[in-house]
Amino acid sequence: MRGREFLMKDAYSFDLDRESAERAYNNMFVAYLRTFRRMGLTAVPMRADTGPIGGDLSHEFQILASTGESEVFYDSAFEQIDFSADDLDVGQLKSLYAAADEKHDPASVPAGVELRTGRGIEIGHIFYFGTKYSATMGATVTNAEGKEVEIHGGSYGIGVSRLVGALIEAGHDEKGIIWPESVAPFRVGIVNLRSGDAACDGLCEDLYQRLQKAAIEVLYDDREERAGAKFATMELIGLPWQVAIGPRGAKTGTLEVKRRDGSIEPCEMNIDGFLDRLTA
Repeated sequence: MRGREFLMKDAYSFDLDRESAERAYNNMFVAYLRTFRRMGLTAVPMRADTGPIGGDLSHEFQILASTGESEVFYDSAFEQIDFSADDLDVGQLKSLYAAADEKHDPASVPAGVELRTGRGIEIGHIFYFGTKYSATMGATVTNAEGKEVEIHGGSYGIGVSRLVGALIEAGHDEKGIIWPESVAPFRVGIVNLRSGDAACDGLCEDLYQRLQKAAIEVLYDDREERAGAKFATMELIGLPWQVAIGPRGAKTGTLEVKRRDGSIEPCEMNIDGFLDRLTA
């Protein structure tokens, strides 16, 4: 019998002193927040115990999802931060209140903080463990002054297999998954409403080939199946853009376009207009 296997993204840093090591730690702290935000996720970093890994600095990253395993409390300021900005203040980010239910203390919430609550899924964890391992192994290097110094280490992990589940938990409805465009397995799904009809087949194939040429990932559903079943499948797998082509539209070169997340109203476009929208 095999235990459950998890795929991890692991990284490590090695520095000559604590100041440099904390700078590396802070860079990774910000990189994780930016990465999760690009995925369409709200990640809340919170101070965590270092446990057996050791050291005195650690943060875990909780993804907000209604089905999360723990309740989290956090400063609403997290939701307004532009993580793409070049001048992010890491110290200010770390000072914002955030705690899981077992560590939450209402008395420690700073005055004036607008506190939010939600459910969280832990998806990342970073550590600064100093010289714990280098001291044990005798791992030293020579610094600029010619002095032998022990290496200061840090480790950084994202649970990639957990991340897929967290993305689905954070983005779904009663019909299925709602993939963020940045991580969707395909960006566009084409539904041929009447496979075998020459006009429908021709317009679908034309759109498919032009999307491929534009390096836009596309899934083409040309199964001999009822339209309702095809729509249900497309909703279930949750691709960001859905394009339906039926006999009426095929006669005029018209696509029925829908955003899975509902951010735009379903509308009709021609192929050129749709490609312009995708590549704008």
